[in-house]
Amino acid sequence: MRTLDYGTLAFWAFAATAVVPAFLVLVTRDVVRMAFWLLFSFAGFAGLYFLLGADFLALTQVMVYIGGILILILFGVMLTRRRDGGDSGIARDGAPRGSGLVVQGVTAAGLLGLLAAAVHTRTPWAVREAGEPAYTAAGLGDLLLTDFILPFEVASVVLLVALVGAAYIVRREPEEGE
Repeated sequence: MRTLDYGTLAFWAFAATAVVPAFLVLVTRDVVRMAFWLLFSFAGFAGLYFLLGADFLALTQVMVYIGGILILILFGVMLTRRRDGGDSGIARDGAPRGSGLVVQGVTAAGLLGLLAAAVHTRTPWAVREAGEPAYTAAGLGDLLLTDFILPFEVASVVLLVALVGAAYIVRREPEEGE
């Protein structure tokens, strides 16, 4: 009988942390709770990326998705609450919008699972021994600040222009007729 090592145990813990909250996003009725379940799912994926040795991708997952996008979703949900106490993502009868699509969602997931199983069984996978993970953040940082400095700076200028444009659109005075 095979013993369970810490790497395998960590994989299954992170996999469960990624999948179970993702399922709870689907069945939860409150939009704020959905956002918090999504946070836990993103954290599970970040842990899986760390286990794969993709430290840059894991930190990007934490900073961009958990630190940026999810917080924006929470602010958006909390700032758009209706005055009558209802959530913006809940219909008047109390059911989440799109709750009638459960059968279609289950059908699509089943077809996707069948496709993945067919690909898995018909592909000749190359098996090799796993070595030590090669950490990616140092190499990416070196490349961004040496060989790819010009595209890196151009991307930062484009993002700065987008930020200034968004601030201008938000702060401009409404014209007559708007």
